[in-house]
Amino acid sequence: MVTRRRAGILGVGMALPERILTNADLERIVDTSDEWIVERTGIRERRVAGENESTSDFAIPASQEALNDAGVRPEDLDLVLCATCSGDYPWPATACVVQDALGASRAAAFDLSAACAGFCYGLSVAASLIESGAMRYILLVGADTLTKYVDWSDRRTCILFGDGAGAVILGPCEQSEGVLGSALGCDGAHVRSLYVPAGGTRMPVTEDRLAGRLDKMVMRGGEVFRFAVKIMGEACLRALENSGLTTDEVSLFIPHQANIRIIRAAAERMGLDEGRVFNNVERYGNTSAASVPIALAEAVGGGRIARNDVLVFVGFGAGLTWAANVVRWCRDEPGCGAAP
Repeated sequence: MVTRRRAGILGVGMALPERILTNADLERIVDTSDEWIVERTGIRERRVAGENESTSDFAIPASQEALNDAGVRPEDLDLVLCATCSGDYPWPATACVVQDALGASRAAAFDLSAACAGFCYGLSVAASLIESGAMRYILLVGADTLTKYVDWSDRRTCILFGDGAGAVILGPCEQSEGVLGSALGCDGAHVRSLYVPAGGTRMPVTEDRLAGRLDKMVMRGGEVFRFAVKIMGEACLRALENSGLTTDEVSLFIPHQANIRIIRAAAERMGLDEGRVFNNVERYGNTSAASVPIALAEAVGGGRIARNDVLVFVGFGAGLTWAANVVRWCRDEPGCGAAP
């Protein structure tokens, strides 16, 4: 009988823009207030990319940090997988830019687009490739600069988003550790609940469409909120079931950092107290596919995670997509070096 190997997280990294945009700053841009934003979202500030900064400008240093943390060399990577919906170019993949910058010349590279659920989708894909034996070391980076698509005159959306990147190195680990299970889904009937109308092949950019701000994000906030409140908890419970675990065994819940009310609703659905929920939404806002790996990197850096801890990740986003993962931590902190 062949024992299936597992894929564990061997290293973590993150990178953020230097510019901080506070709620007080937004009060000078649109008709809003710090009190209104905090009450409805929990966000107090967010990081915003500069005019000449792109998604790869954060994906690259986050990836370098993750490689260093794992003790894995760029030339040992089999794949660079970038979860993003705001890449440097329409094509080629931003993963190609990252691969070149790192010197990971042996690695394949491609992007995965599942919006804010992208990292959790990517974790499932990467783990499967390692479990099958097709690959050994994979860099998974979640990176987005959605403020490039924000309409700064729309107070419903401009208060929500921030920029950044988070990265992990995945590799073989003990059979009882690593990525234990996932649950992925989509409801494509609600594509237009959160999308950018112009810029693709259905509606190429023209001067008239730029003037009409059709190259900017459109969101039906109520629909997205109701969807997220329902699906986040359900996806986590499904992933736990697929892993043969229960909520009682969860050490730390690391959800997509979109809205504090959504996070609390998901935690309540799983019966988790605040001590088992990681939250940094007040400092970064919604960083899309970067949200979960940034939170993971901060949790590791803050000493919130120990070996054998059971972690639950979940993301939801445009599409409407959702995904959850269950991971048994395989590292001795701080850092564990590459897996054997």
